Amino acid sequence: MIRGDVEVAKCKPIRVVELFAGVGGFRVGLESCSKEIFKTVWANQWEPGQSGQWAFKCYEQHYGKDARCINSDIATAIDQVPEHDLLVGGFPCQDYSVASTGARGIEGKKGVLWWSIDEIVRKRHPNYILLENVDRLLKSPSKQRGRDFAIILKCLETEGYAVEWRVINAADYGNVQRRRRTFIFAYRNTTAFYKTLSDLFVGMGASNWLKQEGFFAKAFPVAQGPVDRPRSTTESLDRYEDLVAVTDRFHAAFYNGGLMFQGTIYSEELVPQYTDPLTGRSSKPLSEIVSRDGVDERYLIPEKDKKKWEEMKGAKKISRTSRDGYEYLFSEGAIAFPDPLDRPARTMLTSEGSKNRSSHVIEDPLTGRLRRLTPEECELINGFPPGWTDTGMPERQRYFIMGNALVVPLIEKMGHRLLEIV
Repeated sequence: MIRGDVEVAKCKPIRVVELFAGVGGFRVGLESCSKEIFKTVWANQWEPGQSGQWAFKCYEQHYGKDARCINSDIATAIDQVPEHDLLVGGFPCQDYSVASTGARGIEGKKGVLWWSIDEIVRKRHPNYILLENVDRLLKSPSKQRGRDFAIILKCLETEGYAVEWRVINAADYGNVQRRRRTFIFAYRNTTAFYKTLSDLFVGMGASNWLKQEGFFAKAFPVAQGPVDRPRSTTESLDRYEDLVAVTDRFHAAFYNGGLMFQGTIYSEELVPQYTDPLTGRSSKPLSEIVSRDGVDERYLIPEKDKKKWEEMKGAKKISRTSRDGYEYLFSEGAIAFPDPLDRPARTMLTSEGSKNRSSHVIEDPLTGRLRRLTPEECELINGFPPGWTDTGMPERQRYFIMGNALVVPLIEKMGHRLLEIV
């Protein structure tokens, strides 16, 4: 266990490779934990179809042209990935299914970024892997629930890893945004943490490991107590001889927490239980990051546009026709207008900042007028330093990038947890 600066100083540097780096969310969080220990040795950022490559330029401006951040499709740069201890990255939820290709064996779909991660893992076998994805990953695809996540688990199990996952809502753990994301932590069977799991597993069981000793348990505490059996499941990966079998036959429920160990998958619906020691609350209100000094006029909503905003934010039922001619009623519930300042922000999307139903609208504390959030406020919602994306990119890109970004304080918590187990 790591307690105090003296023990941290004894840790060997952890070489980090950051995939799909964006503007460096993983790096910002890990270096906030310890810049001396977490050393990013290689990174990759590429936005397909974007001529400006604004996120890459932002990353390079903060970390320098010698930061070894490669601005190209990761599939073309896999051979450049150096030896490393920790592989991190946020990747999109896609169709991970595979097909049998005769003499060529098993092959995943081209352009699916998971297969680039998988190839890097097979080549380099890092001790630890920390990945982020949307919460719907656990239920994808809709017609064969759980298949895509099971493919990921099967890949990692084949390479000798135990895997834990947790769907974390940032607002449940002291943050100012209700943002649910799936975090996946894998650790190789040669690590001390894997040995700890092996030693404790028989006596403790999967449920208690997830709640008490697992990777996420210490940083993101949950309610203890007996298992709610209807909200838990156990599944054997050993019943599936390869990835094709998983693709063809796997169908199982995955809950918001789980463990895959030695071919067995255990999953349970865990209940967050956290109170910030300083505030006595589980989350922070939006008011904590909102400027009280006034903002530029362009963020204020003209009186003539107020009715349009009210219509966008209001409840509605719209008659629509599907491609096959089926008529149905599309319904949307109302969104608070303006957004309350005494509660956490809603999930920020890439459309934030535009005249869009999902964009936040608040009452400006200084003028009392309605306004949009500024780019700096969006950065603070995600826990980035204010002005992090003010690197010459168009303002609309600043909003877009923050809509895609990580909540940095979550990564910082995970960094501290990593220092306890290495």
